[in-house]
Amino acid sequence: MQIWVDADACPSVIRDIIAKAAHNRMITTTFVANHHFSLPNSQFVTFYQVPSGFDEADKEIERRVSHGDLVITSDIPLASDVLQRGALVLTPRGERYTDNNIKQRLQMRDFMETMRSSGAQTGGPPALSLSDRKHFSDQLDRLLTRAQKDS
Repeated sequence: MQIWVDADACPSVIRDIIAKAAHNRMITTTFVANHHFSLPNSQFVTFYQVPSGFDEADKEIERRVSHGDLVITSDIPLASDVLQRGALVLTPRGERYTDNNIKQRLQMRDFMETMRSSGAQTGGPPALSLSDRKHFSDQLDRLLTRAQKDS
């Protein structure tokens, strides 16, 4: 298993949790983004910078992801694509995207996009709370523990 992080929109506190877990569990983890940021020094944590542009990080993750990898993203179309390749998907808030719920998430995303394009003010997600951080950390730990037991 390798971890791929869609890091452009990933909160820094979540990046820190991921990097710490990757280092402690010795799991190769790649943060993919179009802008540089600092990461803890670890042989298991790397940064891959893509060119600026729409969905460049998503395209790179799609090219590199393998069956059984974990992708951390809040991008629903990316989640759908990597699920088809047999990857696991976790959002920075700790929600699992699965084959059972991704179609519904895509439909809701498309509906909200239609609403916004017609001028509706839909707002964005709420700020990341302490409970969101804990939920993410707990879900990440469960996924990594299960994956390491299975291998």
